[in-house]
Amino acid sequence: MTTQVAHWEHFRHPAGVGVRGVGESLDQAFEQAGLALTAVVADPAKVRPAQPVVIECEASRASLLLLDWLEALIREMNTRRMRFSRFELHLGPPDLGGGLGLYALAWGEAQDSDPHPPPADLKGPTYEELEVTQDEHDRWIAQCVVEV
Repeated sequence: MTTQVAHWEHFRHPAGVGVRGVGESLDQAFEQAGLALTAVVADPAKVRPAQPVVIECEASRASLLLLDWLEALIREMNTRRMRFSRFELHLGPPDLGGGLGLYALAWGEAQDSDPHPPPADLKGPTYEELEVTQDEHDRWIAQCVVEV
């Protein structure tokens, strides 16, 4: 039996909710971190991937890019009143300068006037437990704590 390498999870932290993405590539780990973030406010399995939204960011290193990615995702969720369930994400050099660039399509649907409010309100990613690294099995891990 094989186990799926790519997955997301939450972890407890006194400052908020820890979000962690694990993947075979850095792109996949960032995608999974996005799903972990989404899952704080909605079950991604119940969100239809009906509409794509383009998200682009860049930063000087991978850990800062993770913060920018999650912050951009929260901003899109709030301004567009959307929830997301699927991501197509590509990391690479930005158009100008050094560092890393991120280009993503975030697929989701508009949040209807739901009589049941989400269990948490996302404020933003923090430097708490911020880590982008490979483990001993060469899996990529992208994580931080999100303030709620």
